[in-house]
Amino acid sequence: MSKPIQKTVVAAALPSLIACFQDLPDPRVDRTKNHKLIDILVISICTLLCGGESFNDMEEFGNAKHEWLKSFLELPNGIPTHDTFNRVFAALDPQRFLDCFLRWTQSLRTAVAGEIVAMDGKALRRALDHGQALPYVVSAWAVENGLVLGQLKVADKSNEITAVPELLRALELRGCIVTTDAMGCQKKIAKQIIDSGADYVLALKGNHETVHEEVKTYLDDAIRQQAADRAARRSTTAELVYTETVEKDHGRLETRRYWQSEHLEWFADLTKWAGLRSVGVVEAVREIKGQTSTERRYYLSSLSCDIPRFAKAVRGHWGVENQVHWHMDVSFGEDHSRARTGHAAENLATLRRLALNLLTRETTKKRGIRGKQRCAGWDHRYLLHLLSIAPI
Repeated sequence: MSKPIQKTVVAAALPSLIACFQDLPDPRVDRTKNHKLIDILVISICTLLCGGESFNDMEEFGNAKHEWLKSFLELPNGIPTHDTFNRVFAALDPQRFLDCFLRWTQSLRTAVAGEIVAMDGKALRRALDHGQALPYVVSAWAVENGLVLGQLKVADKSNEITAVPELLRALELRGCIVTTDAMGCQKKIAKQIIDSGADYVLALKGNHETVHEEVKTYLDDAIRQQAADRAARRSTTAELVYTETVEKDHGRLETRRYWQSEHLEWFADLTKWAGLRSVGVVEAVREIKGQTSTERRYYLSSLSCDIPRFAKAVRGHWGVENQVHWHMDVSFGEDHSRARTGHAAENLATLRRLALNLLTRETTKKRGIRGKQRCAGWDHRYLLHLLSIAPI
């Protein structure tokens, strides 16, 4: 059985996580403050770390762990009800809550030269109010650090264009490589990234039809010329650098081919894209059970021709889907969350990403996210270790 944790010991060793939320404004009037805000936040975080998903789960977790929680929380009126959790998260200022989250992630982040920061949006499918557009959350994922650096909720996918600049302003990006999907491929965003001292790799699709067609035509022609020259065993005139990777996994064979060129004199909009130094394309060939599919994606980049860096940036961006979006749905049930009152959906999205950061950064358990959540539910000392309140 775990030894009891003395309140004074915990208070003296409050981790950066809890300390960052000490100054979060409490939106409730004094006469309705039956429960301390920090108690509500800690119970909520613990619930998510143990695999819970909803406000009902928070109440049930609190009741099941009441005596243990009392060993380091005040809980002056016992465990809050699910309605209390809902009201508090609906009323919390999402920007102030995000500021606390950003302050905490910055304290954990290790400086990595050329770190890839992938920015991508994800729908909150069950947080839809009748008659409104499907809300989205745009997340920034630091690939090498394995951290969600920040996130912003927007009214619908089209508003990612306004969310990305706002999120960029909140982050320290000097020396990083910022990647976005096609929605973030905008001249103003490219300039903002360059002005922040970072580089970019921006996915290019039909939302820039003329530019996409121009880049596609040049690269496709250059690739054909390079292939013809190699087949004829002559020096190629194609101005491309090239690499490829091959992955095999459970009957699936995927070959990814990368080309990059910094010869841009043909590009009509060259001076309109701040810092633009190269264009690139990735061809993914997938073979599954005898079926083959091929897809090409095109990119604008401020990187000079350095094919390993370009390939790493593209692969790193795909990680935001595998490491963040997938876990949000599978490990935290985000797609099933019906929180929609006030700011509840946005604040819960921030809390889930905070919990994911804690679980990702913890390395003593050689398990996946779901496995660590089960361990946290079974072992109080491991749960406290995740919170950095007490050593394991």
